[in-house]
Amino acid sequence: MIPFSVLDLSPVPMGSNAAQSLRNTLDLARHAERWGYRRYWLAEHHSMPGIASAATSVVIGHVAAGTSTIRVGAGGIMLPNHSPLVIAEQFGTLESLFPGRIDLGLGRAPGSDQVTARALRRNLDTDPDQFPQDVLELIGYFAPLGQEQRVMAVPGAGLKVPIWILGSSLFGAQVAAVLGLPFAFASHFAPAMMMQAIHIYRARFQPSGQLDRPYVMLGFNVFAAESDTEARFLATSMQQAFVNLRSGRPMQLPPPIEAYESQLPPTAKALLADVLTCSAIGSPETVRSALVAFIERTRPDELMITAQIFDHSARLRSYEIAADIHKNLK
Repeated sequence: MIPFSVLDLSPVPMGSNAAQSLRNTLDLARHAERWGYRRYWLAEHHSMPGIASAATSVVIGHVAAGTSTIRVGAGGIMLPNHSPLVIAEQFGTLESLFPGRIDLGLGRAPGSDQVTARALRRNLDTDPDQFPQDVLELIGYFAPLGQEQRVMAVPGAGLKVPIWILGSSLFGAQVAAVLGLPFAFASHFAPAMMMQAIHIYRARFQPSGQLDRPYVMLGFNVFAAESDTEARFLATSMQQAFVNLRSGRPMQLPPPIEAYESQLPPTAKALLADVLTCSAIGSPETVRSALVAFIERTRPDELMITAQIFDHSARLRSYEIAADIHKNLK
């Protein structure tokens, strides 16, 4: 059976704070390690009250220091926000501290709105279409040092930090294929182009020094509980957060509410119907059936499970149920 991994956005529930969210992140990572998840990724988002992982490389260090075997990485670093050299130094440092356990996933979206992107970069002169060249520059900093090399990543040079390309459209699939890198598709929130992106990536893949055959990881939402009713209730926190975000009102993760979807206008219902395409919401048996169907339809090499659940103990239980299902699928 394919590996399962964890994508954690370090959610900040209403009434809580980032400090508690980061403690929860480490607690979930320790449980995920015991439950057999392969890797634990964190994502770069900015100016979002409900996400505590903005300083992604710092949080990765926090998680890696508090665990011992699980791979820890970025899903991802939004490369247009940074110089490739800075990211090479950060992840070279992480790899030096935690050898053989660090992943670096790269995306070309800002992870924020344009006003926030300007605050991050001071200007918006960077070109998103320059992303493939920036990836190549970053890869170069991890290569062994050359005699004539004037700019070097220290730490970084000569270290084997696996680089992934992230995507929610066809662009990332093409970049990953041409560069011969593993590809992670954000099907957990942008499923529309998933099948086409998988096909393009596999059809156009060119082997590289890092990877000799295509490797696809797909994002998948799991809201698992003891009953379908309870799971649907828990999922309303993410549904509220997503509708609020798309309406230009990002906020902390709200508590779940009864019959949330029935209160929504048709446009919001359609939005959720689309974003929840790659999701399993329900009891262990319901979630198992949905996972099996998704895996059979998409044939991924790995699944990255995410769950925006308000209550930390309920979130732990959801990941535990998914891990138990995974063991029984083997």
